[in-house]
Amino acid sequence: MSLQEKVLKTAKKFGMFGPGDTVLVGLSGGADSVCLLKILHAMTKEYNLALHAVYVDHGLRPDETPAEIEFAKRVAEGSAAVFHCEKIDVASYAGQEGLGKQEAARILRYDVYEGLAGRLGANRIALGHTADDQTETFFMRLLRGGGRRGLSGIPPVRKIKGKHIVRPLIETTRAEIEEFLAETGTDFITDPTNLKNEYTRNKIRHDLVPVLKKFNPNLDETILRTTQILAEEERYFESAVLKGLMRLLRDKTEEGVELFLVPLETMDTVLLRRTLRKVIELVRGIRGLDFGHVEDIIGLIKKGKPGDRLYLPGPVRAVKKYSTLLVTARPPTRLGAYRLTCPGSVRFLETGALIKAYVERVGEIARSAAEGAPGSKKVVLDAEKTGLELTIRGRQNGDYFCPLGFGRRKKLQDFFVDEKVPRDERDGIPIVLSGDDIVWVAGMRADERFRAGEDAKNFLVLEITQAAG
Repeated sequence: MSLQEKVLKTAKKFGMFGPGDTVLVGLSGGADSVCLLKILHAMTKEYNLALHAVYVDHGLRPDETPAEIEFAKRVAEGSAAVFHCEKIDVASYAGQEGLGKQEAARILRYDVYEGLAGRLGANRIALGHTADDQTETFFMRLLRGGGRRGLSGIPPVRKIKGKHIVRPLIETTRAEIEEFLAETGTDFITDPTNLKNEYTRNKIRHDLVPVLKKFNPNLDETILRTTQILAEEERYFESAVLKGLMRLLRDKTEEGVELFLVPLETMDTVLLRRTLRKVIELVRGIRGLDFGHVEDIIGLIKKGKPGDRLYLPGPVRAVKKYSTLLVTARPPTRLGAYRLTCPGSVRFLETGALIKAYVERVGEIARSAAEGAPGSKKVVLDAEKTGLELTIRGRQNGDYFCPLGFGRRKKLQDFFVDEKVPRDERDGIPIVLSGDDIVWVAGMRADERFRAGEDAKNFLVLEITQAAG
């Protein structure tokens, strides 16, 4: 079987092309991409393909790049492909994002492919990954610690933003490619960075793989078969997880997700781990979570109590409620400023909670209600001390008050810590003030200075009602 026949077989096996497809080919000028374009050109009769080729200038080798661009242009023209050249700034992006140059280059390259394909109306993006690349990727992920999905390797076909990324050479070895190019008298460029052991992939290529091939000369074929089996099993598990996820979802937004606990708490850890990974993948705001964070969330589900929470990277947090698990990147609620004139009420736009205020006189209220006990949703204060014009706002730096029954002044921050108020809830707790003095930390504790004593004549009653749900 010729190489062209082998690649055509791979393309048909994975359904890579259809009649009349417009294909954008990544063309570096290296052996793999030159071979790919040459074979795709030969396949145009089979599929009536319209070919475009793009060279991506990474801005890293300014001395070699102009010659490479000219070479790639000639290769494209020789294969009846429209040539494009795009430039990216890998060094700047890597510095901004704290990435290695290889990872930064990969991200920016795919951005170029997707953007240019969109402008050209190309529905296929063809890349020159080979069976050797699959082997190297497998061992890179194995050494780093990968699960079934990671060890599935490079997918032959992947759909992204309505376009298919296809890899027709994924079952072809680099040796077969170089033999084909030699037989056809086709030139190609060797990237000098591929010869250096500066990157993990190169070390695996030059040092590890040759040793393993002494034990198994057909290593690439073996790894290829293994990755395809793993990929098939992964698709099965993925389908099962998606079906189960539908009955778990209580709510989903761009910022987070809320899941019912009853199925989660009894779910096998293996399935639970996969479910959480899928949830993280589907929700934009929490995609940065990694394996360790997933394990922490599993611990919260299995062992946590209602109200327990995890603070994860950035604004992300996981909260175990009574019947649901919330994982969200939504910034904590911060209360604005409101005026409250007694009698009257205020409903907070941020939380939906309501505080109402009214005055009662001696004989109209039981003395026992005048204590403003810890945790009370209603507090009774001396109206002569508080006045009838109040302000309500969220906490501010430097706030302090004299908690009822505490006997001395205390910072509000310290009060919240001692009361074990989760830090993501603190900015949403209403602080009621008379002038500049805190009268009541709503729903938690009144201030000793405004307590209704034995000589109080008029009582200010404040009551908070939380929003339903």
